[in-house]
Amino acid sequence: MPGPLDGKVALITGAVRRNGRAMAHLLADDGAAIVINARRSAEEAEQVRAEIEAKGGRALICLADITDEAAVLRMYADIDAHFGRVDILVNNAADRAQVPFTEITLAQWRQAHAIILEGAFLCARSAIPHMLKNGWGRIVNISGITNHLPNYSGRAHISTAKAGLEGFTRTLANEYAKRNITVNCVAPGLIGGERSKTSGEGANIEVPVGRKGDFNDVARVVRFLAQPDAGFITGQVIHVNGGQYLN
Repeated sequence: MPGPLDGKVALITGAVRRNGRAMAHLLADDGAAIVINARRSAEEAEQVRAEIEAKGGRALICLADITDEAAVLRMYADIDAHFGRVDILVNNAADRAQVPFTEITLAQWRQAHAIILEGAFLCARSAIPHMLKNGWGRIVNISGITNHLPNYSGRAHISTAKAGLEGFTRTLANEYAKRNITVNCVAPGLIGGERSKTSGEGANIEVPVGRKGDFNDVARVVRFLAQPDAGFITGQVIHVNGGQYLN
């Protein structure tokens, strides 16, 4: 049976681990060709590609630093040469380092904003012309719970950038609502699994549903927002947190 995303191409930044990897698999299961972006994790990217292709899917690896404008332009040129289109963009790449506020350097502050905000800007700016040409598009930005709850410390730089990403979501949604392009944001709560060395252990918070989130909890919401059937949802921040934050 054809999938709902057959013929579509989805670019996922930060696609080789955790939520990003789960998103790549679920969108591929629905028929989308997947562009696997990472900055330098070539071995992990190859593994994700092999897994997708083993299921009969299509995948392209694009190693690129999304904070570098020239690198993003090269990535989109590679996508255009390989697939000729971009229909779905998931801005998932992020910096999650925990640093006490008075110890945050200006370089760390700027790096967080460069990855989370500037990377989303550069990727969306290159994706939207494809979407306008095709008359259809889906952009999903991945925010977080830290800018909504006081329980997380050491993330002033991250929370501020994520709050900006939510504002970016609403602005783009309004600008392109009449062009059949939806723009939404998914804000994960406490997600379990192996974490990077710099992101800490996560806050010691009781989740009302009784468990930490799973990567697929987040990926399934992204998958839904990427569907043709989700065309009446735009400009929203959808929280996936097991009741940690009640909006």
